[in-house]
Amino acid sequence: MFAKRKEWKQFIPRPLDEVWDFFSRPENLNEVTPGDMSFEILSPISGVPMYEGMIIKYRISPFLGIKMGWVTEITHIKDKCYFVDEQRFGPYAMWHHEHHFEERDGGVLMADLLHYKVPYGIIGSFADLLFVEKQVDKIFSFRKIAIEEVFGGEKVLV
Repeated sequence: MFAKRKEWKQFIPRPLDEVWDFFSRPENLNEVTPGDMSFEILSPISGVPMYEGMIIKYRISPFLGIKMGWVTEITHIKDKCYFVDEQRFGPYAMWHHEHHFEERDGGVLMADLLHYKVPYGIIGSFADLLFVEKQVDKIFSFRKIAIEEVFGGEKVLV
């Protein structure tokens, strides 16, 4: 199975500096992650600006309440334009998540581009069809609503 590609776009009616400041602080991930994932940041990152090479350790329960470790690295940053996080250890065979920010129409068009792959060959492919992709979509649907709550109203662009 090849990596799956998913993309989401959202307009945030706030200044780029404010939006970038929020998303470039990893401790804010808690605010945009569903509570039922039991998302817990283990790294001491509070107040630490994001930087290339930053390793962030988490404990999550993405599937069936099973707790597991997840380690990501911030691999690329272009200030106020984009950053990339990649899984180094965790539930996926591959996780490459690009966060893009573009000033537009009195706000910011934010785009998420995710490439992920589930491990375990054909069994993983079935798991992806049955529940993994649904869980990924649920996480990003929750995130959209949480971002609206943090920043105010929005309009979705597809």
